[in-house]
Amino acid sequence: MTTQTKPIELYYWPTPNGWKITIMLEELGVPYTVKYVNIGKGEQFEPSFLKIAPNNRMPAIVDPEGPGDEPISVFESGAILQYLGRKFGKFYPADERLRVEVDQWLFWQMGGLGPMAGQAHHFRQYAPEKIQYGIDRYTNEVNRLYGVMNKRLADREFLAGDYSIADMASIGWVRPYKNQGQEIEDFPNLKRWFDAILARPAVQKAITVGEDHRRNLADDKEAQKVLFGQKARA
Repeated sequence: MTTQTKPIELYYWPTPNGWKITIMLEELGVPYTVKYVNIGKGEQFEPSFLKIAPNNRMPAIVDPEGPGDEPISVFESGAILQYLGRKFGKFYPADERLRVEVDQWLFWQMGGLGPMAGQAHHFRQYAPEKIQYGIDRYTNEVNRLYGVMNKRLADREFLAGDYSIADMASIGWVRPYKNQGQEIEDFPNLKRWFDAILARPAVQKAITVGEDHRRNLADDKEAQKVLFGQKARA
């Protein structure tokens, strides 16, 4: 079993993408330190952070005990989950057939559930003018994706066999379902999964990390200017 002596550095802000990594680290029980990246103040554009995360986005990690016992930095939440799963041999199966199952649902979240829910949040809460087409487009797509999860969970406890990084990646994006215009009770299998994941002690602890730093962006116009409408930087 791989052990961790030096804490993993987690560059983090309390959002659904950030929660993915605190959940994994708490489930693994490995030491980590949190380095907050205040995305509402533009700290993600600091040159020191860009060396770790060239996409200007958190989360990212620096593992001082990486391959060959040399430090390694990893950005993108899905890549971080896979890296930690491989390193510690938990929540990401070694068997290729089982791993493909997890990868499919991890990438389904990365390419579908997360971006579509994020757009639903934007058009429903943050857009300076209410564009009904945008609201309907993304609210309906999140509803469709919830339906996909509901069908998937009809005959299984978790998304991809045993509890895995696929579940960790998805739970944070279902948690704010009301902000996405959804009713969790409309999806009984999804609700059963939702309640079971949120009942896990590690998950409960993980989603409180940095809770006191979190602010309602709907009321913070300056933060919205930083977050929305970004263009390429030299």
